[in-house]
Amino acid sequence: MYIGVPKEIKKQEHRVGLIPSSVREMVAHGHHVMVETGAGAGIGFDDDSYIQAGAQVISTAPEIFETADMIIKVKEPQPQECKMLRPEQILFTYLHLAADKPQAEALIQSNCIAIAYETVTGLNGKGLPLLAPMSEVAGRLSAQVGAHYLMKHMGGQGVLMGGVPGTPAARVAVLGGGVAGFNAARVAVGMGARVTILDKSPDRLRELDEHFNGNAEVLYSTTAAVETLIPKADIIIGAVLVPGASAPRLVTREMLKIMKKGSVMVDIAIDQGGCFETSHPTTHADPVYDVDGITHYCVANMPGAVPKTSAIALNHAILPYALQIADKGWEQALASDAGFFAGLNICRGQVMHKAVAESLGFSV
Repeated sequence: MYIGVPKEIKKQEHRVGLIPSSVREMVAHGHHVMVETGAGAGIGFDDDSYIQAGAQVISTAPEIFETADMIIKVKEPQPQECKMLRPEQILFTYLHLAADKPQAEALIQSNCIAIAYETVTGLNGKGLPLLAPMSEVAGRLSAQVGAHYLMKHMGGQGVLMGGVPGTPAARVAVLGGGVAGFNAARVAVGMGARVTILDKSPDRLRELDEHFNGNAEVLYSTTAAVETLIPKADIIIGAVLVPGASAPRLVTREMLKIMKKGSVMVDIAIDQGGCFETSHPTTHADPVYDVDGITHYCVANMPGAVPKTSAIALNHAILPYALQIADKGWEQALASDAGFFAGLNICRGQVMHKAVAESLGFSV
């Protein structure tokens, strides 16, 4: 199979779809890999490293889109990339379509086969193995980001995350105890903050309680619990995910009135529309904005801040799946694995994922 890796063109995105070690594995399986020149330069993988791994370095993205059977990316295709997609061409990347109807419509128009990392499920439909590594990165970053913007010169209250003897540590509320929420709580606890985690799964609450062993408070999530918690919080981290669907809005605009001025909200769920009513996507170049005295951090590609770590972690997760597609063809690869089939979002002009379709108002 001819596999294409274009350079990411979303603003301030330095990750790359395949790193050289992944290219080497693809080539060892008998596949031809084409990488756009400079695709990995932002994280220290120059063209020579790709050539040594067996790839062909191509000068422009249109050449790759014109030739490749499968395009492997990191972020969703930008409008100019959607126009280059061909019927029956496989697109394997993050899509996050529930919050992006124009992209969905462009993919439908292209008649491509769009498989989204974020909706591939694990054994028995549990877990999101291709989203997990980026959720881990974003979760850990969220606590660091929250601590940074809590500083006075950044517009915060001037509270140190872990405090010092005789002073109170910051209070951190984590909404959602999944992979991102767990990692956010883990780093916040490690920084000495007083952490509370909200989740709706009794089984997950037990797991979190056992892991943190009293170092974090674990509560069942209700509207009343959110309303009780957020006036006390210095940092609120939104980490709720419904696979493929729009994120639920857990904090309303009205609730901002009961929060502390100078507190910080970090919305990890912004790719899926965000779990705060006042959230809208931001970039690393302009990451925050203020609403009613509350700092909002809603960067849509948080792991892009640490692109080398993120690209390597992502490749470890996606490589076995990409090899299945390349070795077997997409139809056989997906047919043999129900969890992998869940990644099929759009196929030959039709929305295939139920949650995506419902969020966008399309029929399945």
